Amino acid sequence: MQKRHLDRQLYFNEQSISTKKFVLPYITNTNNPQQKASRHYRVLEVGCGEGGNLQPFLESGYECWGVELTKTSYDNALKFYAEHPFKENIHILNKDIYDVTVSEVKGPFDIIFLKDVIEHIPHQENFMKHLKQFMSADGVVFFAFPPWRMPFGGHQQVSTSKWVSHCPYIHLLPKCMLRLFGVSGGDIEFLEDLRKTGIGIRRFDKILKAENYTVIKKTQWLINPNYETKFGLKPRKLPRVLHIPFLQDFYTSAMYYLIKKS
Repeated sequence: MQKRHLDRQLYFNEQSISTKKFVLPYITNTNNPQQKASRHYRVLEVGCGEGGNLQPFLESGYECWGVELTKTSYDNALKFYAEHPFKENIHILNKDIYDVTVSEVKGPFDIIFLKDVIEHIPHQENFMKHLKQFMSADGVVFFAFPPWRMPFGGHQQVSTSKWVSHCPYIHLLPKCMLRLFGVSGGDIEFLEDLRKTGIGIRRFDKILKAENYTVIKKTQWLINPNYETKFGLKPRKLPRVLHIPFLQDFYTSAMYYLIKKS
């Protein structure tokens, strides 16, 4: 397990830096009503963790809401924002998004975003239906996620086993082979949970079409923008020549989508 997964303040700071540099401009520098930040604009993050991704929006003048299911992450978020100068403008709930009502979060929202979250949500088709009620008429939704088949699409980097955490593509192996390689029962269970919810590029595109969403912008990354903060690697978009159906899932490290209701 890498240090950032143990040091939650470090993880919070890395999220904030990456979102400020890459996600916020991706959402706002496009042809949609949210071109400039304003205190009249409202943003919701689903699966906000400790809230690091929300900080750039908060400091740009947005009214921010976050929904986080894990109690420890929720508690950390409250702690990290306790002394923030704009703390009155951020609200975080410790709930399942399916149990949150629009009135409870004073919705709808101009911007909703999920960063490395959609791949953990079961029944993504149902979730995309559910999400629409939180969107304003001209609202947008941003998604960032690693395709399931990419080298670390199983999030094995959070494993307590050093070799598992550094082993690309191990999540694609069947359980019998994982046991053969000595992977612990806990790690196998974690990888199997991700196998059930992990999502690929083609399947996500099909869900968007089926649920009547329009893609405003879509970017495939060879080198994930997150890697700049984490590893000092310069982000690189995937060359068009490598946009090969199915195969692209094995080497696309991250997908960015900005969508709206059709």
